[in-house]
This record gives sequence, C-alpha cells and structure tokens, in this order.
Amino acid sequence: MSTKILEVKNLYTHFKTEDGWVTAVKDINFSLNQGEVIGIVGESGSGKSVTSLSIMQLIAKANGRNEGEIWFTEEGRSINLLTLSEEQIREYRGNKIAMIFQEPMTSLNPVYTLGDQVAEAIRLHQRVDKTTARQKTIELFNEVQLPRAEQLFDAYPHQVSGGQKQRVMIAMALSCNPQLLIADEPTTALDVTVQKTIIELLKKLKNDRGMSMIFISHDLGLVSEISDKVVVMYKGKVMEQGDAAQVFHRPQHPYTKGLLACRPAANLQLKKLPTVADFMLVDGNGAITETATDINNLDNAFGFKPDERENRKKKLYKQKPLLKLKEVQTWFPVKQGVFGKVKDYVKAVDDISFDVYPGETLGLVGESGCGKTTLGRSILRLVEPTGGTILFEGRDLRRLSNEQMRELRKDVQIIFQDPYSSLNPRLTVGSSIMEPMQVHKVFNNDRERKARVLELLRRVGLKDEHFNRYPHEFSGGQRQRICIARALALNPKFIICDESVSALDVSVQAQVLNLLIELREEFNLTYIFISHDLSVVKFISDRMVVMNKGRIEEMGDPDQIYNHPQKEYTKRLIDAIPKGKLLKV
Repeated sequence: MSTKILEVKNLYTHFKTEDGWVTAVKDINFSLNQGEVIGIVGESGSGKSVTSLSIMQLIAKANGRNEGEIWFTEEGRSINLLTLSEEQIREYRGNKIAMIFQEPMTSLNPVYTLGDQVAEAIRLHQRVDKTTARQKTIELFNEVQLPRAEQLFDAYPHQVSGGQKQRVMIAMALSCNPQLLIADEPTTALDVTVQKTIIELLKKLKNDRGMSMIFISHDLGLVSEISDKVVVMYKGKVMEQGDAAQVFHRPQHPYTKGLLACRPAANLQLKKLPTVADFMLVDGNGAITETATDINNLDNAFGFKPDERENRKKKLYKQKPLLKLKEVQTWFPVKQGVFGKVKDYVKAVDDISFDVYPGETLGLVGESGCGKTTLGRSILRLVEPTGGTILFEGRDLRRLSNEQMRELRKDVQIIFQDPYSSLNPRLTVGSSIMEPMQVHKVFNNDRERKARVLELLRRVGLKDEHFNRYPHEFSGGQRQRICIARALALNPKFIICDESVSALDVSVQAQVLNLLIELREEFNLTYIFISHDLSVVKFISDRMVVMNKGRIEEMGDPDQIYNHPQKEYTKRLIDAIPKGKLLKV
C-alpha cells in the first residue's frame, strides 16, 4: 500500500491588489503518494504555479495569504505546512521539499559560478566544509548527466546552454535529497530533443531516489509522458483530475478536451487548429457550457476539403519564386590573442539554397544552434551574410545599400520569439504599431495612421481601447498579436516568424497559428516559419526544411518528411515529440 506524502485540502490563495483581495486559487484538493508523479496542467493564469508556491510557502505575507490545509508526511508524522512559522518552514523548504523553477537564467545568479551556487545550498542545509560541498556538487552534476562536471563547476550561467542550465537547477533541487520535487514548467521554450532528455532524466532520478514529484506544465502531451495522475486547472479551479491514462483517453471536461485537441496532431492534416473555445463556451458569470465539437472526429470539423491542399500546392508552385537563396553562408570568426588573429570560423549558415514562392509558408526546423535563426536574420541582413546570393523579387539584397535596404524593409518584416523584449516598454501599443508607418511615411498624417492601427488591432483579435495601453499590461499571447499587427503595418509581402509561438501556452499557440494562416490568405503573405517544434512546423508549412549544424538535412513535403524521414537527425527530432498516453484520434 502506497504511503501518502502530500495532501492538499480546500486550498485558497488570495492576493492583495489596488481593488481589494483577489482569489487566485479556489478550493484545490489532491493527494500524492510516495514515488508517484502528479501532473498539474492548465493555461497561464490557471493557478498551477500559485498552487506550487503555496505548497512551498513562498507566497509573500505582505500581499498574499493562504487558507486550507497542506499536509506533508515524513516518517509517519504529518504536519500542516500552513501552520509553520517562517523559521520552521525553512527546515522543509529545499531540504525535504525542493522546487525547479521555470526560467533557469533568472533563477541562477549571473555573478557566481554554477558550482558555487549548488555548493552553497549543500553547505547551508548539510553543514559541511567547502571541499566536501564541492565533491558532492560534482557528483550531482554527474548524476544529472552534465558533461565535464569538474570544469562546469567553475563556469558561469551565460557560458552554458539552456538545457545545461536546467540540469544545474535540477542538481540544486536534488542537493539535499528531497522527498518531494516540484518541477514548474521545467522544459518551457527548450528544444524538443532537450525537453525529451530532461523528462527522461527526471524519470530516472525519481526512480533511483524514490522521490515523489509534482510536474507543472501547460502542455498535456508533455504531462502525459511523465505523470501517474493529472490535475487539470482553469481560472484557479480544478476542472478534472484522475489517473493519467483515463484523463488522456477519456477526458470528461470540455476544457480538458480543448487542451488535448489544440496541440498539432501528428496523424492529422488540419486546415486550422481546434482551440479551447471550440469545446466550451463561458458566459459572463463564468458558467461553462460544452459545445458539440467531437474530439474523436477533428478531421471532419477542421480538416481540408478533398483536393483542397493539393490544389493549393499546384497553384503555389506554378509561380515565379519571391525569394531565391543560392549557397548562402554566414560565418563568424573565432579570434584569439591580443591582436585578434582569426583562428577559425563558426559556420552558422553553410551553403544554404532554396526558393520561396508567393503565398507559401516554408518551415525551418531544427534544434537550437542549427542556424535557422541566423539564416532568417541573414536574409533580412540583420546579420550580414559572408557569401552566396539572396534574391528578393529579382533584386540581390546583398548588393543593396543601407538606404535601399531600409526602403525594402516595408516589404520584408520579422516577428521575433520574445514579444516583450521586441516592444519598447515606454511606448504605448498604438505608438509601437504606428512608428514604422511614420518612419516610412505611410499615409498623410497620424490621424489616418491611427485609423489603420485600430483596424489592425481589431484584425488580430484585440480592442480599440488597447491602443493607449503599455506592453506590460498584456499577456504573452496578446503581446505576440501586437507584434503581428506591427509587422502588418507596412503591408509587407514577406514575413519571417522566428520562434513566434514557442513560449506560448498550447491553447494560445493554436490561436496565433490560426491567425497567421488567416492573415496569409487575407493579405497574400509569404512566410518563413522558424521553430524547433516539428509538429508545429508540420501543421503550418507547405514545405519543410530540416536544418542541422548550418546545413540542410532534408527538404520537402512536411507529411512526407514526418512519415518517412530519410536522415537520422530528422528521425531523432520526430522521436522527441511528446506522444505519451495521449488520446488516439
């Protein structure tokens, strides 16, 4: 019989705001047994991270408070964590209950080495000397499969990859051999291959150490890979919970069905992605009504009509190419010594050739470091290519002056991965979208430009009143819509979407992907769509290019590549897509 290690009873979490107290988590109940993994899944704002912070007692007392009970059991003795003082909870936090946070770069101190940060936690809780702490840290680095553990002890966070930073965070969480590990979105924005290795590592560590785990994610597919039980949350409440296989194969709540359906399905060819709104309607009082959408028959509701896809492709490839790349290279010199002598080159883009046709979406897929983003920036000359030819409507972009290139930017735009860092926090949304129109003197005056901005905001699903708001007042999905509106402001012919949905919830991602397809048809846009997620690229693309180490591995029809990959690298990318216990549709 399994031993219960955690029981959450009637948990409420309240936050103080200017308008009074707001309840972020409402009446949460679940339990976790020794050696078990429970997945908490839901969109941003569902309350899943707040629930984990409440368990860790990391809700600031100045503007937050908890109600209910959180019982933690060790050696047959149970204690309600909510009754402990700040000093008492420190004995549990990090020592018996550890947490891996979502963003490792913000969790690690940039001025301390990786080893020192883990060793500090060991010395604090285990009261050992520096030499012993160093040795234990190196052992942990080896356990989480970090390469060159001894050298990495003295490395700084900026010197390692995202996946390696996350492994350091896992090592830190394991440093005191906790009984319960909380992993809060530990793989968000990581490559699918890195994501897979992190999931496999967490599984191995859980089995080796006999730990219990709470795994938090917005991606049901990912949760299905690791969890024994699942809790589905929406707007601070539990919508559904139970055995993982049961929830994934026979979802009962329309919200769960929506989350399952909105991730691009590998075995279906869909014209648009289902969203949560296709499965449930929410009225002004928050009451939920289930729609008639059948999760087992998505291809009928959202698929292509007979011959529609084939006719589209025939029409596309009869045209003259809009963009032609011939043997494009972007090399970065590796310099050494006082005088900066060039020792070698990093061949980020190496001999790339392909055409892109008007109205086409060409998908570029590959792991971080494969050169896909550098290629996208090289096409726009945001990074200067070192060789080859880039022809846009017959003009060689490499031969254009800076002034000519500036003029051409009306026709070629880019949507960046992180919408928050690509928007000026001091400018209102309206000013940010209007600015490129003012630079390129589009329309006669700001009154006409404002009318165009309002039209674009409405087109991307935002409201007129958003014109005077600032970027920090919006969610990640809304900010990405603002960036799309800004890219459309100059009526471009060609847009590069650089990882533009990778950090979004799967439900918001589905909405943005559908929006990009609608805009492509409405404005006759041409896209290069860059992503590390092969299932997303397969859904949106007419053709797919798989890149690895600056070169093209294979190129062709997305379904052909997915179902019959020719190269081992592509097979590895496909194998890394979360499949788990998902509903078979």
